Amino acid sequence: MSDALIRDMLAALPLPALMIDQSERIIASNADARTLLGQRIEGRHFATILRQPQMLDAIEACLRNRTGRTTRHLANDGVQDTTFDVTCRYVPGVGTVNAGALHLTFEDVTHLEAAGQMRRDFVANVSHELRTPLTALMGFIETLRGPAREDPAARDRFLTIMADEANRMNRLVGDLLSLNRVESQERVRPRDQIDLVAQIDSTLRSLRPLAEGAGVTLRFVAPETPVRIMGEADQIRQVFTNLVENAIKYGHQDGEVRVVLTEMARDPAVRAASARVQVIDNGPGIDPVHLPRLTERFYRADSHRSRQLGGTGLGLAIVKHIINRHRGRLRVESDLGQGSVFTVILPKADGVQPPDATG
Repeated sequence: MSDALIRDMLAALPLPALMIDQSERIIASNADARTLLGQRIEGRHFATILRQPQMLDAIEACLRNRTGRTTRHLANDGVQDTTFDVTCRYVPGVGTVNAGALHLTFEDVTHLEAAGQMRRDFVANVSHELRTPLTALMGFIETLRGPAREDPAARDRFLTIMADEANRMNRLVGDLLSLNRVESQERVRPRDQIDLVAQIDSTLRSLRPLAEGAGVTLRFVAPETPVRIMGEADQIRQVFTNLVENAIKYGHQDGEVRVVLTEMARDPAVRAASARVQVIDNGPGIDPVHLPRLTERFYRADSHRSRQLGGTGLGLAIVKHIINRHRGRLRVESDLGQGSVFTVILPKADGVQPPDATG
């Protein structure tokens, strides 16, 4: 097989690929391989290019035994660490004196590694969030079986704490189920027209007892006429329940939470006539360093206070996925001591035909 034919075959492959013959030198490569490993790799000993021990072991074994091998190659594209699955296969009758050569292909699996790491982090976070209340429950059960068995006051106090911890676990499981549901539906666009004014008004009425208990005044400013969007009513209520609950819990006692709904002719974020809803509180605010990560699962700007108030760390992640499903945008503005503004922008349904189910 001629050198030109080898190069043409490598150039046709959609993956980085190269060949190493029995002289242990790289005899051919395609453009993707040169982008990954360097432009002047041909003619050089493979050990000067592929220095990682697991790569060297796989290539040497394949050259020696003429059997296939797979290994991993780690690199960096200038932005992030990258991972490649490398497949080594022996090709007879090519290379120096036609003694055979290795054909190597590099498949980028960085996205799979990232997904795997996200899954491991998620499991670790869930385990941690459940372990804390479970540990408390087990400790109080042990106490009730022993020293507090005949102490009615201690028994009542411990049972109250146990109920709180059980409710915390129940909220976490509920939020995990909600998050799984909205993530699975994110690519399916809503098909129903709903009145955003009515949905928010209903949400605020249900939250008034919580606001009154916290000494917070709720105020709703909205047009007198309906504002229609394509949406799922239950999910829209969940968005504003989560945002307003947060504003109540983290705002100042005797403060105010305003929900302001305005119509916009065209918002650049959604490229259409839209409805903008701002949830505004006068609480202690959020350090701007936390703002880019607020919608990450289990991320908390103030972990201790969040847990004290019963937060699961999933509320804003759920909000983000629901808004994405509705083709909207979420913006957060806050400074320490200046309160916070959570802005939801949703495309209006006026004059828009219901979209197909797949979006």
